[in-house]
Amino acid sequence: MVTKFILLGFCLGPRICLFLFGLFFLFYVLTLLGNGVILGLISLDCRLHTSMYFFLSHLAIADMAYACSTVPQMLVNLLSPAKPISFAGCITQTFLFLSFAHTECVLQVVMSYDRYVAICHPLRYSVIVSWRVGISLVGTSWACGSLLALVHVGLVLRRPYCGPHEINHFFCEILSVLKLACTDTKLNQLVIFAASVFVFVGPLCLLLGSYVCILAAILRIQSAEGCRKAFSTCSSHLCMVGLFFGSVIIMSMAPKSCHPEEKQKILSLFYSLFNPMLNPLIYSLKSKEVKGALRRALFKESHF
Repeated sequence: MVTKFILLGFCLGPRICLFLFGLFFLFYVLTLLGNGVILGLISLDCRLHTSMYFFLSHLAIADMAYACSTVPQMLVNLLSPAKPISFAGCITQTFLFLSFAHTECVLQVVMSYDRYVAICHPLRYSVIVSWRVGISLVGTSWACGSLLALVHVGLVLRRPYCGPHEINHFFCEILSVLKLACTDTKLNQLVIFAASVFVFVGPLCLLLGSYVCILAAILRIQSAEGCRKAFSTCSSHLCMVGLFFGSVIIMSMAPKSCHPEEKQKILSLFYSLFNPMLNPLIYSLKSKEVKGALRRALFKESHF
């Protein structure tokens, strides 16, 4: 029975691996720094103590968490590709990545609902999206992500693994792990497909539906200033949604490759590194409240 795995990572030359190590390490630091700044500003500035930024803070936590669950292992493997990972460590990594990725999908829907209420029902916003409702929505997001990941991991653990022990990926991605199972994995693949529909297709449909309603509400606004404010309210979240779901759509609609594993690695890089790095940048550029909070924080620091 297999007790440890070898992550093959990127099958490239040592110089390219060294270059990728430096590049991905920079992206990783920017991811932690950017999301950390967002979290710090939201917690310290009372003007950002609203439902929208409460949801954004949990999105930043999810971004940092699943970047930390995969990127350090990838960086180590770029320097020493033959380093093994234990079976328990591999399963733990699979659970953490799935949990945080599923949570982010549900949080995107929660944030679109928040924007829908803010624009379509502005006078009732504080009643509909109260703090109690916001905490319940966030708790549901984390619970759904964790429970779905637990189901996947439970089914993975039921399969015997008797070799080979090489995973053609830079982390323990669930489909790559299942390829090493000694028995039939059709049930696992069926559950993965159903979960993908639940956490990807379902949220995407809800997101599109909410933004259709938002667009209709914006078009009914008479003043140009009101339209501009409504668009600016949603633009940051729309950019994040386009980045998150667009990467999946592009990769899934791309022509079939003779190396599907390499395609899966690129998609996983978007999930675990590029999207978490760009999300705080999008919000800092698009949101006047965040830029104002950053200026106030820097202004205070300069006077100490």
